[in-house]
This record gives sequence, C-alpha cells and structure tokens, in this order.
Amino acid sequence: MADIQDRNDLEKRQKSDANNPEEEDEDDEDDEDDEDDGDDDGSYEEEDEVEPKLKYERVGNAMNNILNGEECASCMAVHTKFLALGTHYGVVHILDHQGNPSSSKKYPSHTTAINQISIDQSGDYLASCSDDGRVVINGLYSSENNVQANFDSPVKSVALDPEFSKKRTKMYVTGGTKLILTERGWFRNKATVLHEGEGSIRTIKWRSSNIAWANDAEVKVFDMNSQRVITHIKREPGNYRPELYRCCLCWRDDVTLLIGWADMVQICVVKERLVQRSDLPPLVVEIVARFKTDYYISGIAFLKNDLVILSYMTNIEAGTRKKGEQLIAHRPQLRIVTPRGLNEPEELSADALSVRGFEQYRCDDYHLENVAEENLFYIVSPKDLVLAKPRNIDDHIKWLMDRGKYEEALVAAETNSKEVKKHNHQDIGRAYLKSLMEDGKYETAARLCIKVLNDDKKLWEDEVYKFARKHQLEAIAPYIPTSTVKLSSAIYEMVLYDFLKKDDKKFQALIKDWPADLYSVQPIISAVQVRPAGKRSQNRVLLETLGELYTRLKRYDKGLAIYLKLGHSDVFNLIHQHNLFNSIQDKIIMLMEFDKEKAVKMLIDNIDKVSVEEVVRQLNKRSELLHVYLDTLFVKDPQAGMDYHELQIPLYAEFDRPKLLTFLRNSNYYPLQKALNECEQRRLVPEMVFLLSRMGNNKQALQLIIQEENDVEKAIEFAKEQDDEELWDDLINYSLDKPEFITGLLQNIGTHVDPIKLIKRIPEGMKIPGLRDSLVKILQDFNLQISLREGCKKILVKDSVSLLQRLSKVQQKGVSVDDETKCPVCQGTVIAEDTRRASHVVVFFCKHVYHEDCLPARDVGPFCQICTAHSQVKRLRSRHVQRNETRP
Repeated sequence: MADIQDRNDLEKRQKSDANNPEEEDEDDEDDEDDEDDGDDDGSYEEEDEVEPKLKYERVGNAMNNILNGEECASCMAVHTKFLALGTHYGVVHILDHQGNPSSSKKYPSHTTAINQISIDQSGDYLASCSDDGRVVINGLYSSENNVQANFDSPVKSVALDPEFSKKRTKMYVTGGTKLILTERGWFRNKATVLHEGEGSIRTIKWRSSNIAWANDAEVKVFDMNSQRVITHIKREPGNYRPELYRCCLCWRDDVTLLIGWADMVQICVVKERLVQRSDLPPLVVEIVARFKTDYYISGIAFLKNDLVILSYMTNIEAGTRKKGEQLIAHRPQLRIVTPRGLNEPEELSADALSVRGFEQYRCDDYHLENVAEENLFYIVSPKDLVLAKPRNIDDHIKWLMDRGKYEEALVAAETNSKEVKKHNHQDIGRAYLKSLMEDGKYETAARLCIKVLNDDKKLWEDEVYKFARKHQLEAIAPYIPTSTVKLSSAIYEMVLYDFLKKDDKKFQALIKDWPADLYSVQPIISAVQVRPAGKRSQNRVLLETLGELYTRLKRYDKGLAIYLKLGHSDVFNLIHQHNLFNSIQDKIIMLMEFDKEKAVKMLIDNIDKVSVEEVVRQLNKRSELLHVYLDTLFVKDPQAGMDYHELQIPLYAEFDRPKLLTFLRNSNYYPLQKALNECEQRRLVPEMVFLLSRMGNNKQALQLIIQEENDVEKAIEFAKEQDDEELWDDLINYSLDKPEFITGLLQNIGTHVDPIKLIKRIPEGMKIPGLRDSLVKILQDFNLQISLREGCKKILVKDSVSLLQRLSKVQQKGVSVDDETKCPVCQGTVIAEDTRRASHVVVFFCKHVYHEDCLPARDVGPFCQICTAHSQVKRLRSRHVQRNETRP
C-alpha cells in the first residue's frame, strides 16, 4: 500500500507540473536549446577537461506526444527491434529506437501503472504487469492478445521465458508477494510457487536457464534445469526503504549477473560446483567484484568490460544540504565504471543528464535499459526518454574542436579517415588556421597551410590575403606554393612588394627561389628603381637583386654590368650560361682583377670567342696579369701563344723566375740571342748556360759554370749531357789549378773518360783532398765495369744457346700433310690415291710441300724456290727505297 501511495503522490506531482504553464514553457525552451547545440550533445552537462564516453540525445517524435500530457512513463523494456514503454495509465506503447510509433502497436492493458515489461528473446511477445493484479501477454505478430492471469494481489514484476515463442509450453514468472512460475499448455495451466515470505518481489530477470529476482531482503538465482535456488545474496543493511531504492538486475551474458542495489554494486558469476553433492545444487554463484558507491543506483548495464550505472543523488549525499534546507534531488548521472574485483573501481566518466523536473523525482522514478547488441542505453524518467550511445570518431573530433584542440582533431581525422563521416581534414585544418590567426600564432599557421590547403589554388589565395590583412606576409611567404600549383601573379607580386619595403635580404632570397614565370619581372624592376639612386647604389643586396632581375628579363648586358661592378661570383656563370663573350671584349682587365683564376680559365677555354691577341692587347699594360694569362696558356697549349713567347721571357724573369728555365727548355718559338741578352742583363747564370749550350757554345757555357757558380758537380753534369771529349779536356784544363775540382773529377769521371788521362796531368806536389778515396773509387768503378761486362757476356751466351736449341727443336718437328695438300708445281694432290703413281714428298721449313719429281735439282736448301724469290724481291725493294731517300 505504501508503494501505491508513493505512485499516487508522484502522479499528483506530475499533474501539478502539467498545470504549471510557466515551468512547462521553460522546459520546452531548454529542450529547444539542447537540440540547437548540434549533435544532440546539449542534452547533458559535460566536464571541460575529460571527454565523455557517451553521447546523448533526447528521444522525441511520438515521445513528445505521449509524455507532454498527463501521462507519465513508469517502465520500459528494449529489444533490437523496438522499444516497449509502459505508462502510469496502464498503456504499453511500441516504438522504434528513434521514438516513432509502430502502426497499431498500443496496448491499453491495465488500469493502473505498469510495473515491469518483459520481452522474449525473439521479440515476438511481450508481457506486462501492474498493481491491478493482471499479467497481459501480447503477441506482436499474431492476433493473440489475452489476459493470461488474474492474481489476487498486485503484480510487481514479470519475466517471459527467453524461448517463449519457440517452446510449446509457454512459461513466465511473476513477482508480488510470491514468485510464481506459470506454465501454459494446450489443455491446462500450471502455477508453481518458487519462493515467498520475504516481501515484495519488485524485479525479475530471466536469462537462459537462470532466473534472478530481488525481494526486500535479498537477491536469489533459480536454476530451471535443477529446479533449485542456487544462491542467496543478502541486501546490504542501510537506512533506506527497499521500495524507494529498488534492486537493479542485468545479465551481461548467460552466467554473469550485475546487481546494483541502493549504493552497492556486485558482479556475480554462475559456475558449476567443483564437488557435486546430492544435497547441494550443481551450480554455485561467485561474487567476483563488489564495491560501494557515493550515490544511489537507479539502473545498471554494461559496455564491453565496463559497467554503465545510472546514479541518483540528493543534496544530502552530495554534502551540500544546509540546515533547514529542503531536500533537493540533483540531476541523474550516467557513469562508466571499470570494476577491479574487491578493490575500489575506476570511474571513467560521469555525465549529468538534463531531465525535465529532476528536482522532484525519486531514485525509483528512473530506469536504465540497454540494447547490448548495438550499445544503446535508454534512460527513462516520468517525462523524458534519453538515448545514450558510444561516441564515434566524428563526436570525438567535434569535442576536440569545441575545445580548441585542433591539432589533435587533425591527427584523429587522419588516423581514422575511413570512419569519419561528418568532418574532413580540410575543414578541420581551416578551423585550426582561423584559431591560430586569432591567437597571433602566424608562423605556426603558415606551416600548417601546406598540410591543410594542399594544392587548392583558391584556398591558398584566400589564406594569403588573410595574412596580408594581418600584415603577416613575411610568415606565409616561405610556404606559398611555386611548383605544384601556381597562384595568381598578383599574389607573388604583393609578397615581393611587401618584402621590398621591409627587408632587402629576404626580398633577394625570394627572387632567387621563385621562378620568374610566377610574376611580372618588369614591374618589380621598376619598383626597385623607384628607390633613391644614392641609397640603391650603396645597397649591395639591392644591386645584386637588380642584376638577377635583369638576367631573368634576359637583359644580360645590364645584369653583367651590375655583377662586374659588384664583383659578384655569378659573373662567370652568367657569361657561360648566356654566351656573353661579346659583351666582355672590353672588360678583360675588370674580370682579371675580380678573379684571376676563373677569368684566365674562361678566356683560355674560349680562345675561339675571345682571341689571344685581344687579351694580350688589353693586358699589355698590366704585366703581372699578362704573365698569369700567358703562363696558363703555355701550360695548356705551348703552341697557342707561340707569337708571344719572346714576350714571356722578361715576364718569367720578373714574376716567376723558377719557371723560366723550364719555359726555355720547352719552347722553340723565341730568338735565342734576345733571350740570352735578357738573361745576361739580369745575370741569370743557369738560363745563360742553357742558352749558350743550345746555341752550340758549350765552352763558354762550361766556363760560366766554373767561374760564376764554381760548382764542379754542375760542370761534370753539363759535360756528361754534352758527351763531348773536347769539353772534358777543357774541364780538365780548367780544373788543374783547383784541387777541389780535381777531387770531383776523380770521383765522377771514371765512367766517361779514362781516369789515367787526368791523373797524368795533375801537377806534381799538388795536395788533392780525398785523393786516396778517389783512387779507390776509380778502381771500384773499373772493377764494377769489368763485372758488368762479364755478366752481360754470360747472359748473351746463355740466351744464344737457348735460342739455338729452340730453333733446332722447332725445325725437327714434323709437318702435317693431309689429302687436300697440293703441289705448287703440278697442282696435284701430294698424297695420291693411286699407289702406282705415288711419288716421294719433300717438305720445306717454309711449310711448302712438293712432289720430289716436280722439284728442280737446285732446290736443296731449307726454303723452297718460291720463298727465296720473294725474299730477294723484298731486299731489292728496300734497297731501292733507301737510295731514293738518300738522293738530294
């Protein structure tokens, strides 16, 4: 009776709410605001830092018509096919998952509020019960719509057999003061009391062969196979009324039962008993997880391995009630919790739901039902039906974007590109760009443009103009596309003008990096020339850029003039690339002053374009530069500058003396006497010695070595090179009064001149340093020569014997003669088939084969007559050629 009274009180409250138009208008306005928030996320309150696991939407459509009046929801059951909503007026409404009514699916089955609805596994039948004492089972796809039973007391709960539609015997259980199993057959109905005596049974859940129910004292599980109760789970003691804080049951699978009762959650698993005994049921229930909460439980379900709990809390549980303050209910919250056995669970999320009139509702006014196959959760209140479902990747991206986490949103969109439906990478990126621009993070925004805008020309142009309005073209310039996609030329020119005003170096860098076909070059040149002439001439960077622009405009002459003025390293590249040799005909000295090595290499490599005569003419007054040019030309091609070899002698003497002697030795295109005069003026003794010897004046050359250089080794070396006996006599005569020279001659003359000749001419009594050692060396050299001669003789004899043996061996070898070999005289085969006509065969060392009869009597040598005649002809021809060559 207390429960009926509570329901009546609730109906009175709802009627009062319906008669209060102001509150109803406010609720409607709230509902409209919720719908306008997008993605139906406005129907709940969420924390800013932690993303919710679920998203919510208020189920509208027919639900608005059903609950907007005086009718209120009292319970609901769900199936993968439909929803079954029970009301306080005793009506069962069949709706789809979006709240749309099914045709002719409205069952006014009871006269009072419906307490519980049960649907069989196939979704063909549903049962409802009420305090009017009736249980009604409706066949949704048949004409069956009968009152199955009338009880003499209120029926608080009902559950159909999951296989109700498939079995011949239809079974269901009802709960009131007793738990009754009813079996309906073809001819009779059978009712069996399974349990009684522990208060009202307010909820029943039937899964497979297990029936779980809760009364005021405990939760029990009944095994249909063994027809026995297999567990008793006591209600936790507490200061709360069971009828107001009902027990919530949910089967996760065939063996796992979730229990939420008041502020206690338990997870139980049905297992087979390890040791079977006849006095005990074959199954046992084990509590695998258990924890207490800070709130009351209005419903419990599961999401994968987590629990979904609909929680209820007032200002008492929240600790916010002040003294004398009225009891106020808070918004219900849907929580996702990860159980940890007997330890404290981990709460993943807690979302407060926006429910109309939540301040006046009790814990048992809310219900939580879930469609496990689709992870849909329905939260039922007297005036609302809210759908919760897992958030998809689009919801995640929107949540990130709403909180300014655009970078994470981009990553999420890229990683899950196949699953994203409502968002795309570009839209997210552009929103991110807008946010960065508003925050003044222009560099970051510019870098992001490459990733976001890709090759979309219009988007790039729009974005560049946005940077221009912010005066931040400097930030976007390095990232503007120049190859894969080309923007309007006005874009590039705008950026260049901006850099020209602000930063000359960056302006130059852009000119070098950007292809010339991106913009109009002439207007840029004009813009540079507008700068004051004095400032421009002093600004090296600006002049270099101007030269680059002229080059791109193909005004190479102007560009080259600027580069030469600046001494720019690109001068030579410019000349080579564009064949500007005609433009440098009068600028050779300038090029040489800028970089001698590069200039000389370029001039020598292009003699056909810039003649040697022209280069020498221009460099004639710059002796050092002329020497560098002619020296490099001589090294590459001694004959290319032969007309100027005479000019090179004084140049080498002045600027590169060590190379003069090498030049004199390698060149044949200079007058010897003039060269000698030049060397005599400068007293260049080694060069004079070489020139005198080249002119045939060896005695004077030797005299210079002895008198000027006083170097016996050089004198001896010079005598060796000339290999002239008279020169050796002169050297001996010059050395007779010089003991040091005599010592040097004694040590080196042995292999060229008879040393006795020198020894006989040495004046008596002259002291010669190292005479003994010199004589010993002469003897050693003599012995060495004798040894060498004997060794050579032995080698020659051995080689001769070896060659003679090889010749003899070769001549003794046989010569192959076959059937096809012919006699050169008679042209017959040497080996005749007719043995009667066979003749002896003669084979010469020249490999010719004859019949003995065909040979003349004089052919008795090692070679035949033919080969001897050929050799004589060759000798005569060679003599004739020699005579012709010797004629004047």
